[in-house]
Amino acid sequence: MASRAFYLLVSAIFLLSAIVASDAAGSVGINYGRVADNLPSQEKVAGLLKTQGINKVKLYDTSATVLTALAKSGISVVVALPNELLAATATDQSAADNWVQSNVTKFYPQTKIEAIAVGNEVFVDPKNTTRYLVPAMKNIHASLVKSKLDSAIKISSPIAFSALKNSYPSSAGLFKQELVEPVIKPMLDFLKETGSYLMVNAYPFFAYSANSDQISLDYALFKDNTGVVDSGNGLKYHSLFEAQIDAVFADSLPCRLSNTTTPYDPLNVYLFALFNENQKPGPTSERNYGLIYPNEQKVYNIPLTREELKGGQSTPVNTNTNRVPLAGEVSKTQVGQTWCIANGKADRKKLQDALDYECGDGGSDCNAIQPGATCYNPNSLEAHASYAFNSYYQKKTRAAGTCEFGGAAYVVSQRPAYGNCEFPTGGH
Repeated sequence: MASRAFYLLVSAIFLLSAIVASDAAGSVGINYGRVADNLPSQEKVAGLLKTQGINKVKLYDTSATVLTALAKSGISVVVALPNELLAATATDQSAADNWVQSNVTKFYPQTKIEAIAVGNEVFVDPKNTTRYLVPAMKNIHASLVKSKLDSAIKISSPIAFSALKNSYPSSAGLFKQELVEPVIKPMLDFLKETGSYLMVNAYPFFAYSANSDQISLDYALFKDNTGVVDSGNGLKYHSLFEAQIDAVFADSLPCRLSNTTTPYDPLNVYLFALFNENQKPGPTSERNYGLIYPNEQKVYNIPLTREELKGGQSTPVNTNTNRVPLAGEVSKTQVGQTWCIANGKADRKKLQDALDYECGDGGSDCNAIQPGATCYNPNSLEAHASYAFNSYYQKKTRAAGTCEFGGAAYVVSQRPAYGNCEFPTGGH
């Protein structure tokens, strides 16, 4: 490929790691999601990004309000065409032309749009839109050509890491066979022809949480560790992040693994995410990936500019010990504490069976989730299972392997919030 820069989404628990990984090459930006009802105005956000030294942002839409607020800010923007428009733009060039005119050329160059993400994780879209992806990318690109913007604005599409059939060891990285001929190869050919880049959503957090009994936390967090040697090529990796990215390269660009270390072409890393988003569905963690609270204070004391990179630490911020923490904020006494919660996306029968066992022979303390008790509400399977799973996890002193429940649970680093229920930890 003419350009091999990667755009990566990295879970908030590994934010510092992603920044250090990019180091002097590439750049660091942030994903700006807005599934919340308590966020600052778009104008305030534009100013916030500048004061924090963030000069790249990735959106999940083409909100006119946001794009207008970012005008003349100097901040580079990646906009997105949603999956539900793939079919229309793939089959009708005029639909693609109209979308580009209304959502891109209308704002450019006042707003520094540098790329369009056509769809997002299309391969796992339940509406089965994969066949429309490459034709849509080509039609959107043709629209940019008509507007003479094709050299300024690139076209790509973020792919889910789950598009890989195998990712361990990295040298054995392999895309799912059913995707290779229909879409992976045509997409890579298109990216090469247009001088664009591949976008990959890599989530070290999920890989670690699902395999915490096998993956070292230090390895996942870029801390000092003995490293993991790839049995296929002999390379030693010192971070899960690097290993994941090389797994993608292995099937696309085999020649890249001919070195004895793991050097990177420039990586443009987009961290996930700017804010905690209180209206996102799913487990508690989904609402707590933000770098910044809605009150514009940092969640983590981490460096966001090149000047700050050396010596940065990713510790929760709570310098005012007299202040009551905001909802979802990690207080000073919570640092280093963890909880076990149910995976809201797990099979309901699996959750129910695990809950029934834990409240029976499993030995969890389920008194608090009985009718009329303090944690009965919200009366939902996910909330009750989370309480029971956490009871067992804390009882077992948060030992490795005690928050699995057949894939129905995972560990989080912020106290779960289910109504007014207080989840214990350690000796509390």
